Amino acid sequence: MSIKITATVESYEQAHKLLEAGVDTLYFGEEKFGLRLPTSFSREEQVALIELAHKHGKTATVAVNGIMHPAKMKEVPDYLDFLATHHVDQITVGDTGVIHVLRERKDEIPYLYDGHTMVTSARQINFWGKRSAIGAVIAREVPFEELKQMAPKLDILGEILVYGASCIHQSKRSLVENYLSYIGNEHDKSKEAGLFLSEPRKGGTHYSIYEDSHGTHIFANNDISLMNELGQLVAHDYRHWKLDGIYTPGETFVEIVSLFIEARQAIIDGTWTAERAEELAEKVQALHPEERGLDTGFFLLDPDEVK
Repeated sequence: MSIKITATVESYEQAHKLLEAGVDTLYFGEEKFGLRLPTSFSREEQVALIELAHKHGKTATVAVNGIMHPAKMKEVPDYLDFLATHHVDQITVGDTGVIHVLRERKDEIPYLYDGHTMVTSARQINFWGKRSAIGAVIAREVPFEELKQMAPKLDILGEILVYGASCIHQSKRSLVENYLSYIGNEHDKSKEAGLFLSEPRKGGTHYSIYEDSHGTHIFANNDISLMNELGQLVAHDYRHWKLDGIYTPGETFVEIVSLFIEARQAIIDGTWTAERAEELAEKVQALHPEERGLDTGFFLLDPDEVK
C-alpha cells in the first residue's frame, strides 16, 4: 500500500526535518506565482530545496497556482524555464493560461490541477486529466459522502488536505488596503500581521485575513485535522495527503506532520484502530496553535448542508 504525504515548507532547515521525518513531497514556491505559501522563497532557495528533496530520494512540487493577470503571465514562461532547468518534479496550476503555456512547451512539466473551490467533481478532474494533469487538488468543501461517490470515477489522483488552514475566499481586490485606507490606518496587511475578521454577535470567530500581490485571502474560522478520518480516506483510495503549515510554524508543524506519518505507518501495518486514531488526534490538538480552532471542516457534513 502506498500513501503519499506532501507538506508545505517555511525554511530549508524545516524542509530537512520534514524529509527526515518521512515526508514524500516538499511543497513551496514564490509569492509572485504561488498562492498562500508559508514563505516566499528566492530562486536560489528554490533550487536548494529541489536538490535537497532529490538528495533524499523525494520529490518537489512548486506552486504556480495563482490566477495570473497579464503582467504576471508574461513572466510565467521564464519561471517555467527556470523550474525545468532545475528538474522540478511537478507544479500546481489553476490558471488555464498557465496550462496553455505548459502544453506548448517541448519539455512539458507535470502538473496537478489546483482550481481551489472549483474542484468538486470527478468529471472536472478527469477533464484536466485528459489535458495532461497528473492529479488534482480536491476542494476542501467536498464532504466525505461525495468523496466516496467520486473515488471510483477518478482517472488521476486526488489530493486531500488532512491538516491545515483552509481558504474560504480570495478576491483579486485589495480589500484590506482599501479598508485600512478608509479608516486612516497604515497597519501591516501581510500574513505576519495576524489580522482577522470576527462576526458580530458570534464571539470567538476568527477568520484570518491578509493581502498580497494576488489580492485578499480569508480563511475558515477553524483549521482542518482529519486524523480520525484517515482510515476512511484510505478505504476509498484517497492516498495522497496534504499538510499545510501556513499558520503552524517551525518545529510544531514538523511534530504534527510526524504524527500523520506515524498514522500512515499504522495503516500500512494493519495496526490502525479507532483508539490509535483518537490518541494521535489528541496529540495534534495539543500541538495546534492555541489561537486557532480545529475541526473536520466540511468532511462530515451532509452534502445537502453545503451551499
